[in-house]
Amino acid sequence: MTDKIIALVDGSIYSESVCDHAAWIASRTEAPVELIHVLGRREAPAQHDLSGSIRLGARSQLLEELAALDAQRAKLISHRGRAILDDARAILEKDGVTEITTRLRHGDIVEAVAEVEGDARVILIGKRGEAADFARGHLGSNLERIVRASHKPVFVASRAFRPIRKVLVAYDGGTSAMKAVDHIARSPLFQGLELHVVTVGAPTPEAAKGLADAKALLRAAGLVVDTAILPGQPETALSRLVEEAPFDMLVMGAYGHSRIRSLIIGSTTTAMIRSCKVPVILMR
Repeated sequence: MTDKIIALVDGSIYSESVCDHAAWIASRTEAPVELIHVLGRREAPAQHDLSGSIRLGARSQLLEELAALDAQRAKLISHRGRAILDDARAILEKDGVTEITTRLRHGDIVEAVAEVEGDARVILIGKRGEAADFARGHLGSNLERIVRASHKPVFVASRAFRPIRKVLVAYDGGTSAMKAVDHIARSPLFQGLELHVVTVGAPTPEAAKGLADAKALLRAAGLVVDTAILPGQPETALSRLVEEAPFDMLVMGAYGHSRIRSLIIGSTTTAMIRSCKVPVILMR
């Protein structure tokens, strides 16, 4: 069975981009798409007793009215979740995807992803969630948690989809970077794309050998690839390269043994995802 594409949608301005990128991946891999919307615990009906010290029948009546309001609110939230999934399905169908399933989940989003990622090819999420317009300088908290917890590649969608032809691969020689190159070599997603594998730092023999090995593996898979060693700090050098080249997508290992290893918990990958206006694939 073909591994599916998990696309997390939440009604934010990024959700349409998540769907468009999921459709692009589906068109290249022939994988089905599963759309998931998670109703978080904060969206569950409140259980506070707001009746205070009201006595006798008035108190009972108020409790009944509060219970009815809670039930109505829960129903509306569920309807909204279904509407978000229906809209997302319509976008995918417009993009030509035919194998689509939808799932409305309750609870914690990381737990929901953990339950379904076993047969997933990739997990797609927007860079920011429903508060995106109010938090332009921040990454979505769910994104950070999913990147930390997931064992599958996480595709961080940019604000809007654009055709992807030229891909930058950040390579630091770490375990996850080597796994990323191996994944790229085996995945139909990258066939026909122009790849540039780049190491940031001093031009040491070790760095040159790592790039040569990566280039050989990718070329053996029939991919078009160039390599380079850039001076400077990873977050600034890579961001500048993405912008100036320009590149359509960035791929990087989630953990490494150089400055790039900081990931979400540290500064480098946070800065990369925040500054890049292109989608980023994080590989474990």
